[in-house]
Amino acid sequence: MFDWLPVSESAIIAGLIVTTVAATLQSTIGFGFAILSVPVLSLIDPKLAPVPQLLLIVPLTTAMLIREWSSLDLGGIGWVILGRCIGAGLGVALLMVADQFILDLSIAAIVFTAVIALTFVKTIPRNKFTETIAGTVSGTGALVSSIGGPPLALLYRDSAGSTLRSSLAAIFAIGLVITIGARVSGGLIGLEDLIIALCLVPAIGVGLFFSKLLIGRVEGEPLRRGIIIVASLAAIGLTLRALLR
Repeated sequence: MFDWLPVSESAIIAGLIVTTVAATLQSTIGFGFAILSVPVLSLIDPKLAPVPQLLLIVPLTTAMLIREWSSLDLGGIGWVILGRCIGAGLGVALLMVADQFILDLSIAAIVFTAVIALTFVKTIPRNKFTETIAGTVSGTGALVSSIGGPPLALLYRDSAGSTLRSSLAAIFAIGLVITIGARVSGGLIGLEDLIIALCLVPAIGVGLFFSKLLIGRVEGEPLRRGIIIVASLAAIGLTLRALLR
């Protein structure tokens, strides 16, 4: 019926469901969209991820930023964005020379290390150095696997929920322009990716609606625990994706 679709109708339906859940997660705790959607959709149909999901984060983060603009913390965002630029360049170079198996395992190891460190270190200082490093790791991860949220969420984990969500949304919105631009310049985004992303856009709106019902329940310690759990799942998902290729 829909011969113009790059994937089957059942794959699009599955994509809509998974994208709705992922959008709800990110718009509730500030990140996690790609962590959930990319590994799951890659198993359903490789064409569904990671690039279409990378494109979908643009409207999601823009809507999140507009929704909680008043809580945005501009301090430090510049250094994170600098790191994202460095990370995007590094990611493009790595995609040209390294196997995806190695890349996925490397990003997973970095995230695991950060999670373990924060289990024993209750706070992490936010300064020019840590913000640039977090941005670099985030930019590299976003470019090679579409998963760049964990380093930034771990950096901002002690902030208020609204501040964390709005700050990460601003960073992601700006960083995605860099990441998508880097992929386009490298010929790593095609028309099929755009068509799939457009088909899944309605799920973003549904996820944002559901998150309004959950935000009030996730604050303080529950938010910090959620960040650690989702970051751990990101590392596990990347590891499994590498092993199942």
